[in-house]
Amino acid sequence: MNPTIELLKSHRSVRKFLDQKIPRETLLELIRAGQSAATSSHVQAYSVIHVTNPANREQIAELAGGQPYIASCSDFLVFCADMKRPTEASARTGAEVTRGMTEQFLVASVDTALMAQNVVVAAESEGLGICYIGGIRNNPQPISEMLQLPDHVFPVFGLCLGYPDPDKLPEVKPRLPVEAVLKEDTYTEDAQHVATFDSNMKLYYRGRSSTNKDTDWSHNLTPLFSTKVRPHMRDFLLKRGFDMK
Repeated sequence: MNPTIELLKSHRSVRKFLDQKIPRETLLELIRAGQSAATSSHVQAYSVIHVTNPANREQIAELAGGQPYIASCSDFLVFCADMKRPTEASARTGAEVTRGMTEQFLVASVDTALMAQNVVVAAESEGLGICYIGGIRNNPQPISEMLQLPDHVFPVFGLCLGYPDPDKLPEVKPRLPVEAVLKEDTYTEDAQHVATFDSNMKLYYRGRSSTNKDTDWSHNLTPLFSTKVRPHMRDFLLKRGFDMK
């Protein structure tokens, strides 16, 4: 394996950081690396809010479900899907712009995720640790107000960045076997692969160094699909101008 593939396969979410700041130029280079990600039709439908105000970070930590590492990491970023910039740029050419299309929502969301993952890989290549914060979507309206996000912009997720505490690094979490996700020509059933993976995940959860528990992958998914998770998001997105037309 080459070093890039080894780096990708060693990914883990880091929640314990050293009290050490990331140099400003390093942070800027990470963002530049993110901008080099693939982007649909070169739209670049994203903006990144670097949250530096300590009080705001503390508040976001609570709004995101009580995640203190949002406040304790070196740098916290909020990645936003941004259809304001490209549609306004198009309008300035004299074009009659259509807003609120479902495809625009998808383009902005995908562009944002691709850009963020480039930032993550770049950060990990520099020895930094990261943790995505999907809990941003627990309370997207007050967070949007705090960050002064305009219409046609919404927060997709946050990202903690910092130097990981080497004494508190989590183990690398197993992934589904490649045979479960790589299908040849047509979609095929993968229940047997999932059953094998459940057995492996049960061993992982029982044996990991912190927050060990007696469960598996399938049971861990239950809260996500047995309840209506974040039902407020549809109305929130409509108010942001993402009409899903």
